[in-house]
Amino acid sequence: MVTDAQQACFEAGIKFGSLYHQFAGTPVSPRSTRSLERAIAESIENQPFCESVTVAIDDDAVAADVGHENGYTELSGHLMEVQMRIVYEGVTARTRMEMEDGYPLMKLVEVVDAGAGT
Repeated sequence: MVTDAQQACFEAGIKFGSLYHQFAGTPVSPRSTRSLERAIAESIENQPFCESVTVAIDDDAVAADVGHENGYTELSGHLMEVQMRIVYEGVTARTRMEMEDGYPLMKLVEVVDAGAGT
């Protein structure tokens, strides 16, 4: 039988997979970073058990990636930081995405069971 903590972690993984693979490749420019951050967060927060999503797109990194006169690049993991909080049956899973050796990794930061020990 799957525990609530395991299910909370699974839900976090589903949200990260959805976030990354849905939005990777989206055109982004230094002018559109804030609106894209909001769109990504609000989209993922629609999913069950998702309490909060924070997306921060690095304006300087976006500007540095623009390689043509059209003024945009494609969104990828090295351009953003993401944090999520998933709550399932009293268990909170906190996650973040960070670059490691040039690759965006989704990491479990903390799992807290509000009902544990009671």
